[in-house]
Amino acid sequence: MRALIVLALVTGATLAHAQSNPKKELVAKVLQLQQSSIEGLARNIVERPAVQMMQPAAATLQAQVPPAKREATAKSIDADIRKFVDEGVPILTERAIKIAPSTYGAGLEEKFTEDELRQLIAWLESPVNKKFQQAVPELQSAFTQKLIAEAGPLLDPKLLALQRKLQATLGVPAAPAAAAPKASGAAAKPAAK
Repeated sequence: MRALIVLALVTGATLAHAQSNPKKELVAKVLQLQQSSIEGLARNIVERPAVQMMQPAAATLQAQVPPAKREATAKSIDADIRKFVDEGVPILTERAIKIAPSTYGAGLEEKFTEDELRQLIAWLESPVNKKFQQAVPELQSAFTQKLIAEAGPLLDPKLLALQRKLQATLGVPAAPAAAAPKASGAAAKPAAK
C-alpha cells in the first residue's frame, strides 16, 4: 500500500512537472503501466541472494547437522530467509519506485520519441499484451520443466563433479551420493516470481 502511495505521489509530481512537456507525461504513463514489472524486479533482487544462500545451507544441513535436529534447523533457516525477504521486498520496492522516474524514465525520455512512447503505451494497454503477460508464467514454467528434463541428465554428472571438486577444495567431507544436488532436481528450478 505504501508503495502505491509513493508511486502516486511520484507520478503526480512527475505529471505536474510534465504539463509543459508532453513527452514527460508519456514517460510518466509508461512508468505507471510498468509499475508491476518494477516491483517484480525489486522482489527478484531481494529473493536472489536468499535462494543462493539456501543451496549451500541445505548441503551443510545434510552433511553436518545430526538427523534429529535437521527438521528444526531447516524450519529455522526457512523462517530467517522468509523474514529477510518479507522485510527486504517493501524496502527495495519503495526505493525502486522512487528512483524509476530519474533512471528508467530518463532513459525512456532520451531513447524514445513522443510517437514511439504513444505506441509503447498503446501496446502496454492492449488486450494482446495483457493476455501475453498473463500467459508468460505458464509458458516459462512449461519451457523450464522441459529444458530441465532434457538437459538435466546431461548436466548432472558435471554438477556432481563440480560439487566434489569444491568439497575437496574446501576440505569438506563428501556428501552421500543421495544428497548430491541434481540439475534436474530442485536446485535447478528458478525462484518463484
